[in-house]
Amino acid sequence: MAERASSNRVRGSHRVAPPSSALRGRVVVAAVALGAIAAASAGQTLQSDESSADISPLAGSQGTQNASAAMGMGGSGNSANTASLAAPEILTVAAKSTAAAPLEAQKIAATDTIVRKRAERLAAIERERNRPKFVKPALGRLSSGYGARWGGTHEGLDIANHMGTPLVSAADGVVIEAGPASGFGLWVRIEHADGTVTVYGHMDTITVNVGESVKAGDQIATMGSRGYSTGPHLHFEVWDPNGYKINPLTWLNEHGVYY
Repeated sequence: MAERASSNRVRGSHRVAPPSSALRGRVVVAAVALGAIAAASAGQTLQSDESSADISPLAGSQGTQNASAAMGMGGSGNSANTASLAAPEILTVAAKSTAAAPLEAQKIAATDTIVRKRAERLAAIERERNRPKFVKPALGRLSSGYGARWGGTHEGLDIANHMGTPLVSAADGVVIEAGPASGFGLWVRIEHADGTVTVYGHMDTITVNVGESVKAGDQIATMGSRGYSTGPHLHFEVWDPNGYKINPLTWLNEHGVYY
């Protein structure tokens, strides 16, 4: 019996003593106080919601909608308006027209063409201004001059060179005759602006036609020895506007051409 009692005392020594009645009273008081605080807070929140319902919105629905949109809410009861204000606005960007590029390219090309043609025209004017207006009718050796010769009068210049040497117009003019001629074999006559006529004889071939306009230096024939001739040369004459044959060398010298 003594051992059993001792064992019961050992086991009973591990039990937790129940709280006292005073402690239980304090817990109950604290719980009641917390419930009162929660009820008071709920009443204040409800009163605040009711007060905000009495506040009228600012005049003008636009401002209200803008404000609502800024906060991410719909501003009116209209579902369509609400959706349009709530959803982000999608901006449509017009596609760049591809037709503009070819049009600009055409404008640039047209401008370049105008500029190029103007430059070519100015260059042509400059070449015309600077080109010689009088030249030697043939390159070669002056073999006979104007004046008395063999009991008669030699009315031109003889310029000797190889067969086929190019013969050119001494000045700008119009071909008035090109073909056979007595004593010359073949000849070419060119009338110039002031009425002067230059004559080219004994050529081998003719390279111009009657009515053709030529400029100083343009080829009109090749040197030959046709007609009354002792060798390949050009017989060159100058007739004044009245038809009188004048010294070709003097006429050439007056225009800056010398043999």
